[in-house]
Amino acid sequence: MKHLIHTRRRNKVSVIGAGLVGSTYAYTLMLSGAASEIVLLDACVQRAEGEAMDLSHGAPFAPPVRIRSGDWEATSNSDIVVITAGAAQKPGETRLDLAKRNVEVFRDIVPKAAAASPDSIMLVVTNPVDLMAYAAIVMSGFPASRVIGSGTLLDSARLRQLIGEHCKVAPGNVHAYIIGEHGDSEVPLWSTANIAGLRLDEYCPVCGRACDSSIRTRIFEEVRDAAYVVIERKGATYYAIALALTAVTRAILRDESAVMTVSCLIDGFCGARDICLSLPAVINRSGVDRFLHIPLTEDECENFEKSARVLQDAAVQVGLRN
Repeated sequence: MKHLIHTRRRNKVSVIGAGLVGSTYAYTLMLSGAASEIVLLDACVQRAEGEAMDLSHGAPFAPPVRIRSGDWEATSNSDIVVITAGAAQKPGETRLDLAKRNVEVFRDIVPKAAAASPDSIMLVVTNPVDLMAYAAIVMSGFPASRVIGSGTLLDSARLRQLIGEHCKVAPGNVHAYIIGEHGDSEVPLWSTANIAGLRLDEYCPVCGRACDSSIRTRIFEEVRDAAYVVIERKGATYYAIALALTAVTRAILRDESAVMTVSCLIDGFCGARDICLSLPAVINRSGVDRFLHIPLTEDECENFEKSARVLQDAAVQVGLRN
């Protein structure tokens, strides 16, 4: 009798950068059970070793997973390489100054990550994330579909949470997106935002709560400025982004074909070309399977194109394009 041997896909994830975001992501990923191996790499070798040891000590309380630190060779043949490494923004420093510094960091780490795991999907978290995702495409030589920036995934989650809070419904029943840049030029899609299939223009008149343009403006401003507020109070953001990254990782490793607003190379949507921006995209084992070209109002499309121009200009200034 022939015995069929079923081999489980290894689902190896390497995290480049074991700071607050990288280590918190490794923790949430460990608890999710999506990965069977997690490798931490950091310029501070002892930091990566300490984080890996601390996480490993909790292994008896989590789904089976091997967690270790190591060098570039240890990251080889990863299914996903997650890049959180980079300089933090200094007081008084512009986003452009930060981008210039992190582009130089990427010139070192991206080719090494790509060489160690040439068939991987690269998930970029380092800010400014749209420019860094574009840099990763340029420097890795990977097809654009295999480089994903975290983009406005967290912004969209914040929008859903705040709409749900205002309308007294669970955020999971709210469908709303922020597109464009993960930054000051991001664009809220009020025209397609809905609760249980009812667009807000239909839902708000019957919900019994005020929802005029001033409420929408306030909600969007809270979304756009959320990171600044959190950083002012506690110094950094890492819990929510770690959960968002784990959701992307799970969508890839489990081939979920989940719809997520992530930053990817855009070529032609609303006039935007050859730059990374966020749009709702289908994410699965191949990376970005396709974009969903959802209908936008004229103003939304115009603002998306403006967002693209902001990033295109920045890409020129940091030497990523002519």
